Order: sequence, then structure tokens, then C-alpha cells
Amino acid sequence: MFGTELKICGLSRLEDVIAVNRFGADYAGFVFFKKSKRYIDPYKAGELIELLRSDIKSVGVFLDEPLDSVISAARISGVEMIQLHGHESEEYVEYVKRTLERPVIKAFKADEEGALERALNTSADYILIDSGAGTGKKFDWSILKDFGRDYFLAGGLDPESVGEAISTLEPFAVDVSSGVETDGVKDAEKIEKFINAVKLGGKHG
Repeated sequence: MFGTELKICGLSRLEDVIAVNRFGADYAGFVFFKKSKRYIDPYKAGELIELLRSDIKSVGVFLDEPLDSVISAARISGVEMIQLHGHESEEYVEYVKRTLERPVIKAFKADEEGALERALNTSADYILIDSGAGTGKKFDWSILKDFGRDYFLAGGLDPESVGEAISTLEPFAVDVSSGVETDGVKDAEKIEKFINAVKLGGKHG
């Protein structure tokens, strides 16, 4: 199998971009949900995205935002992909895909009734399975055994647990935010350890 891809989410400072550029990642997430402590203004995100390595895809993260806000922030920032992390409808997903012509990642909460079935059937280009909206908590991974679609795995991952997650589930990608932070701020050393753990984990199987 190919190695598992990885996304570092919640970048908000130049130092974060430098760390991701240095150690490598497949995706870099920028949070446009104003109530998040990791919120970044779309104009500032655009400046940071300009500095990202060309092989790292930028992802704009939204949570139950009005459609016009998503379209506007995506165009201002220049993100290459859109992640919808709330209870956005299928019509909403299709409108974003059609209007922006950029891939959409739709997030689902693992323990929410019917969520996994909806994840299998969504028209989103990618899906993300999380324990919640950035709670940093793990869920019961066994529910994803033999899941019928590629997915990003999120929720409670850190440099210590991600290797086990990859060898257990072989997800398409892993997504981390709080797991590479110290006191709420991205930590370059933890980012390096996480990325190394993903590379090692991806070599099994």
C-alpha cells in the first residue's frame, strides 16, 4: 500500500508554515470558523498559503457557515480544498463543489447516529471521520474496520498514537491539530515527531 497521507490542521502563524514546509505534509488546514481558537482571517491565511510548499495542498475549514461566507473566504484565501465540519446538507456540499470547482472534504462525527452511513453516501470528494469538532478525543476505531470508503482519520491523534491508528486501520489520511500543540500553539518538535510516526506507520502492511 501507499503510505498514509497526513494533514496538519489549524495553522495560523508563519512559524507553523515553516515547520510544515520543513518536515513535510500533504495538506495544511486553515480554520475559518470564528468561534475556534485557531481561527484565521482569510486575508492572513492567503499570505501564509503563498509561503506553503507547492506540494502541500491548502484546506479551508468551515463549520455551518452561510454559503456566501464559504465562497468568499475560499476565494480571498486561495485555499485549494474545502472542509465542511458541521451539519452541512448534501445540497450545500454540491453547491460548494459546483461554485468553487475545488474538492470538498465532508467531516462526520463517528458516534453520531447514522453518520457513517451518510459518510458512505455523500457526494463530497473526501470524507473525514472525527470524534467531534476538534475535541482532540479518540473514538472507538473498531467501528471503521472494513469501512467501505477512503477517509481522513481525526480525533485524539498525536505522535504516540498515530502509528497504531495507521497499522490498525490503514486510513487514506490522518488529520491532527491539538495533538501537535503545546499550550494551544503549534509545536515544531511535535509536528516533526508526528510526521515521522506517520511515515513509519505507513510502511506496515
